Amino acid sequence: MPTKAIATLGAASLTAGLLFALPTATPAAASTYPTSDFDVPYGQTYTKGTITWYNRAVGIEGEQKSVSSTSCRRTLVDTFTANGVYLDTRSSSPVCGQSAKISFSVPADVAGGAGRVNVYLVWEETQEVLALQTVVK
Repeated sequence: MPTKAIATLGAASLTAGLLFALPTATPAAASTYPTSDFDVPYGQTYTKGTITWYNRAVGIEGEQKSVSSTSCRRTLVDTFTANGVYLDTRSSSPVCGQSAKISFSVPADVAGGAGRVNVYLVWEETQEVLALQTVVK
């Protein structure tokens, strides 16, 4: 076999081998969920973060802050259908005189999941709503 033909055949084999060695791509959109940000301030206190809209729940990740150790705050989240039907409620642990990360989920056990959430900053002692943000999917 002529030298040029052997070199060409070798290069083709090397290229094919590299192509087979590459990892297969997976569609990123198939495993991602939509997200929305929330920011609910009240004076020097707040709750803020990201809502992840799953198929049968919403995920809440963020931070809440309470300035005073005697005036604790809690983040409370209600889920609703797109038509405004109430689904469920969950809340974070109280935070007193500091900032703390929050991470919890709220059920939305209907086809398509929640269409809207209300995020509240609540005074722990009386459960009084200090501030509210409505977020639509």
